[in-house]
Amino acid sequence: MKRRVWLTLGAVVLGGGGVVSYAVASPSAGHGAGGQAKRPVRVYDLALTGGASGERKLARTDTRQFSLLGVSWTGAAKRLHGTAQVRTRSVGTGEWTAWHDLEAADPLEDPEAGADARGASEPLWVGPSDGVQVQVVHQDGSTSSGLPKGLQVNLVDPGVVTDAEAKAEPAAFVVEGSPSDSASPADSQSPAGSESPAGSPSATESATASDSAAPSDSASASESPSATASASASASASASASASASASASTPTAPPSTVPEPPIVSRAGWGADESLSPDPSDYNADVKAVFVHHTDGTNDYTCAQSPAIVRGIYAYHTQTEHWNDIGYNFLVDKCGTIFEGRKGGVDLPVLGAHTYGWNRESAGIAVLGDYTTAGATDAALTSIARLAAWKLGQYGADPAGTVKLTAGATQTNYFGTAYTSGTAYTFNRISGHRDGYNTQCPGNSLYPQLPTVRAWAAGPVQGLKLTSLSGAGLSGSTYYTKGTVTAKWSTTTPGSLISKFQVLVDGKVAATASGTATSASATLTAGSHTVAVRAVHQSGRTATTAALTVVTDTTAPTFTTAPKLSLRTGTVSATAVPVTLGWKAADNAALKSVSLLSPTTAAFGPTTTGSSRTAKPGSASVWSMKAADYAGNTRTSSPSFTPVILQETSAVRSGTWTARSSTNYLGGKSYSSGSKNASLSWTFTGRSASWVVSRAATSGQAYVYVDGTKVATVDLKSATTSYRQAIWTKSWSSTAKHTVKIVVVGTSGRPTVTTDGLVYLK
Repeated sequence: MKRRVWLTLGAVVLGGGGVVSYAVASPSAGHGAGGQAKRPVRVYDLALTGGASGERKLARTDTRQFSLLGVSWTGAAKRLHGTAQVRTRSVGTGEWTAWHDLEAADPLEDPEAGADARGASEPLWVGPSDGVQVQVVHQDGSTSSGLPKGLQVNLVDPGVVTDAEAKAEPAAFVVEGSPSDSASPADSQSPAGSESPAGSPSATESATASDSAAPSDSASASESPSATASASASASASASASASASASASTPTAPPSTVPEPPIVSRAGWGADESLSPDPSDYNADVKAVFVHHTDGTNDYTCAQSPAIVRGIYAYHTQTEHWNDIGYNFLVDKCGTIFEGRKGGVDLPVLGAHTYGWNRESAGIAVLGDYTTAGATDAALTSIARLAAWKLGQYGADPAGTVKLTAGATQTNYFGTAYTSGTAYTFNRISGHRDGYNTQCPGNSLYPQLPTVRAWAAGPVQGLKLTSLSGAGLSGSTYYTKGTVTAKWSTTTPGSLISKFQVLVDGKVAATASGTATSASATLTAGSHTVAVRAVHQSGRTATTAALTVVTDTTAPTFTTAPKLSLRTGTVSATAVPVTLGWKAADNAALKSVSLLSPTTAAFGPTTTGSSRTAKPGSASVWSMKAADYAGNTRTSSPSFTPVILQETSAVRSGTWTARSSTNYLGGKSYSSGSKNASLSWTFTGRSASWVVSRAATSGQAYVYVDGTKVATVDLKSATTSYRQAIWTKSWSSTAKHTVKIVVVGTSGRPTVTTDGLVYLK
C-alpha cells in the first residue's frame, strides 16, 4: 500500500517552530553591471519530516521566485525508496502544474564530494515559479521511519546575469536590490553547507514552518558572521589554489584531436560563480567513452534561458548535494549550444560526476530537457556528435566503436545487466546513462537516437545523394551538357560534421566546396565523362555517390527538313486557313525537343514531324521553329508563308455557272453549276493548293485536273450541309506555276457543284 508524505514550501516567513533555510550565491564578476548580478543566484532549502501516521499534507503556498527544484536528504549513499513528486505555480500564468515525478539521481555520483554530500533527486527545471507543493509516495507501505533523514525541498533561483535575461524575466522579478529583508546570519539555522558563498549579498535567509522537520531529522548548523567570513576567505583561497594548479605539472597536457573542437560557451559565458566550486579539479588519465544524459524538466524553455538552467543545475549540485562542482562535463540545449560544465579545461580529461561507477574513464554530456516521450532536436544531436567526436578524437577513439570500461561500483543497469566493481565490461564509445546505471536517463526517445549520434560523430557522411545535375539534360541514363554542370546533393549528416565536398570528374577532383555547401560547379571538356560527389567527414572518412555519365556536346541540332506549310482539308474562313506544319530535326547526340516560336507557340517531342495549324490568309507569316538537344544547344529556322484565297470570280469559266450570295460563303459569294463539263480554272504560282466548296446531301461530283492532268474525282455529297470546306489539296516540293481546273461530272440525281474558290500558298 502506498504511503504519502506531503511537503510544501512556505513564504519567506512562516509561523511555527521548524526551519526553512535559504542559501544565496552570486555569479562571477564580469556579468551584469559592474560585475555584479542583476539578481544573484539563490538556493532555498526546506527541512521536512513526516507525521506520526506517516502522512502529511500542506496546502499550496506562495514562495519567492525559483526556476529549478529537487528533493534531497542526509547521506549521499542512501536511496529514497519511493517517488518524490512536485507541482509548481507558474509566475507567468498563475496556473499550477500537474504532478511531476522527480528522477532519482545516482548515489554519490561525485567522487570528490565531502562527508556533507547529500542524496538527492535529479534537479527539475520548471521555469519561473512562485509556489510549490511536494509529496513523497512510498511503494512498500513503510512509515516515515523508512525515509532517509534530513529530507528537504530545495528551490533554486538561477538569478539574472545579462540584460537579455532581465528583459525575459516576469515583470515582478526583474532586478532585485540588496536583500535587506534577509534574516541575520547569526539568527539563521540551516542544513550543513547551505551557507552563502563568498561575495553573496547575505549568508543565509531563514523562516519557520509549524510542521517542518524536527532538529533530529535535519542536519542543522548555524554560523556566526565571523564564521561566514572565514568560510568566504577559505573559498577564495581555494579558488586561488585552483587557478595556480591549472598551470602546474599535475594538470595533464591537452592532446590534439583528430577533429575540430566545436564552439563551447565557457563557464564565465553562462555566469558561473566560481566561489561555489573552490576545490581544484581532478583529472582522469583519458576519455574512453562518453555518457549521454538528459536533465529532465520541461522542453518548453527558450534557448535564451539555457544559461540560467545551467546556473540552476550548478547551484543545485554544489549547494544542495554539496558536490565539488556541477556534475556534467558538458551541457547542450535544444538549439545546439554547448556549455562548459565541470571546470578544469574543456580539452582535458576532467573527472566528472555524472554516471555512477563509470566516471573515472568517461565524460558526461547532458541535454537540457526531458526526452522520455519526445526526441532531442537535430541541433542538439549534432552538437552531441561534434562534442563526442572531438573528446574521443583526443585519444584516437572511434565514436562508433566499443571499449572496455572497469566498473567502479557493483550495481545493475536499466536493462538488468549486473556489474561487479573492478571488472571490465564492454560499452559503446557513446553510451546512454542507462547503459551504466539503473535509470531511464537519457529518456526513452533520446536513447534510440544514439545510433544516429554515433554515425554522425564517426562518419562517413550518411545519406549522401546527388539530387540533381543542372546545366545538363538527362536522356535515358546519360546526361548531356555544353560544358559546365552544377552538382547538387543532400545528406542526413549535418554539415558541421563534414569537412568538405568534392565533385569528381572521371575520378579526379574538379571542384571543392565547404561541408555546409549543397552544390558546386565543374567544367567538362568535350567527350564522355563520369561525374560523382564525394563527401569528406571531419574524421577523414569518405562517402561517394554513384557516378553519372555526362557527355559534353557543343554541336547544335539541325533541321534536315526545314519547317514548311502545306494546305490541308478543313474549314476555311477569311481569317484562318487550315494548314499542316511539317519539319524534321536531328542531333548528333540526343535531340530533346522542337518548339514553335511564331506566329503562335507550341512544344513538340523529338520524334514529332508535323502539326495541324491554321494560317491567316492574305499576309505573310513567319513560322519560326527551334530545335534543342539535351546539352542545351539550339537551332532556329524561320521561313515565311502567305496563304492566298482566289475567289471563284477570278477563275476562267466554261459552261453555265450561277452566282449565289450568302454570308456563309467566302467573300459572301459562290458559283454553282449542274451542267455536265462546266469548268473553272485558276492559275497561280505557289507550292500548295486546296479547293474550297460547299457540301450538302444533294451535292454532286467533280473532276480535278492539275496542269492539264486529271488527278482526282471528288464527291461533294455530305449528310450535313457545310460551307467553305477545303475538300481537296495538293502540295509540291517547291514553288512553281500551276493550273488547277475543276469539271462538273453531272452526277445523276445530284449534279450540282458549288465552289467557293481556291487557296494556295506562296
